[in-house]
Amino acid sequence: QVQLVESGGGLVQAGGSLTLSCVATGRFYNLPAMGWYRQSPGNQRELVAVQVSGGGTTYGDFVKGRFTISRDNSKNTAYLQINSLEPDDTGVYYCHVVVRRHAGRPTTDYWGQGTQVTVSA
Repeated sequence: QVQLVESGGGLVQAGGSLTLSCVATGRFYNLPAMGWYRQSPGNQRELVAVQVSGGGTTYGDFVKGRFTISRDNSKNTAYLQINSLEPDDTGVYYCHVVVRRHAGRPTTDYWGQGTQVTVSA
């Protein structure tokens, strides 16, 4: 019913930047929250950033500063701008959305398949 399509990952040299995109498709009333998480081998999945529909943002403990989340509600799209990439930023970045299928109904959530970000030294 809801699908998340992520793009923008790839191989980037340290110090570079990239922008990830996540497009939510399907039928739903709105997306109360859209966000990004990342996971590297052997580590727990961690919050990168989340933005609620009203514009408020929350960032993970170790990513605030070089990471900027934004969203275009008219396009059901979330973006993650990453600057000054470091090798430790390497991992799979997952889009996560909170979906309200119908007005006044409870929400559910969906995960994207993830996009690989590799930062070379």
